[in-house]
Amino acid sequence: MIVFDLKCSGQGHVFEAWFGSSADYEAQQARGLIACPICGDAAVTKAVMAPAVAAKGNSRAVAPLPDTPAPAASGIDMAKMQALVEAVAKAQQKLLADSTWVGRDFADQARAMHYGEQDRASIHGEVAPAEAKALIDEGVEVAPLPLPVVPPHAKN
Repeated sequence: MIVFDLKCSGQGHVFEAWFGSSADYEAQQARGLIACPICGDAAVTKAVMAPAVAAKGNSRAVAPLPDTPAPAASGIDMAKMQALVEAVAKAQQKLLADSTWVGRDFADQARAMHYGEQDRASIHGEVAPAEAKALIDEGVEVAPLPLPVVPPHAKN
């Protein structure tokens, strides 16, 4: 796994994202599948990362970037945050267990169900943010999952 620091161009939010490889990041970026988790902006680029270089005899911790407050200084209770993420992940796992993975056919199948061309069912899959907005604008009932989901054959 590779971790990238990403930054949205809208409000400059910096966040961390994990990818199987650099090629996975490039492919998802090209398809418009990466969006800022804070504001939803799809214009996301790699943020400048501060290298963590160790020097002999230097045991100082690497300081956070100026625009990224340290967790203790931000007032966030990390234990509560972890409990919240675990609760959301558990709820999402239940939703996914009662749903069928349709991959990139999500938008087509959601539209077909909406227009009565196929029976309604609980599905989940992949859709670019712009396509998700188009579905919502058409009145198709869709809801984004709170945490990223990968195909069933991959490990989440």
